[in-house]
Amino acid sequence: MEKTVESIFEGYKDAGRDSLIPILQEIQDAEGFLSEKSIIKVGTHLKLPTSKIYGVATFYNQFRFEPQGKYHVQICRGTACHVLGSATVLDELQKHLKIKAGQTSRDGKFSIEVVACIGACGLAPVICVNGEFHAKVTSKSIKDILDNYSKEAEK
Repeated sequence: MEKTVESIFEGYKDAGRDSLIPILQEIQDAEGFLSEKSIIKVGTHLKLPTSKIYGVATFYNQFRFEPQGKYHVQICRGTACHVLGSATVLDELQKHLKIKAGQTSRDGKFSIEVVACIGACGLAPVICVNGEFHAKVTSKSIKDILDNYSKEAEK
């Protein structure tokens, strides 16, 4: 981690606050999330308080503070998905995986992210697992979808 962050800083030698978001994006791209250590290092490099960096990072929902699971489940909560039952699907998803949105399962297999809109309204309600879309998901079908990914992980 430290070498990665340090190599990112090489591209931002005399950087100021205006480089904060691009630096955070590069760190997350390289490491998968923003760790407490990396946030502290960014603060030192940019001569900014850690609280300011954390404040910016938490404002934007693109930043994560823990690693994603092997299977990252995005559930759409846009209008079409909401009207067609995505709240029930989310409840079932959380119940089945025993985690809340924004968390990763203890075994590292699954993580859940609620997104405002996936842009697949005609498939509502929809979830996306590692880029693979599942259309017209129900509280009943979610178990089968997750079981298939669990079986795939065991191979």
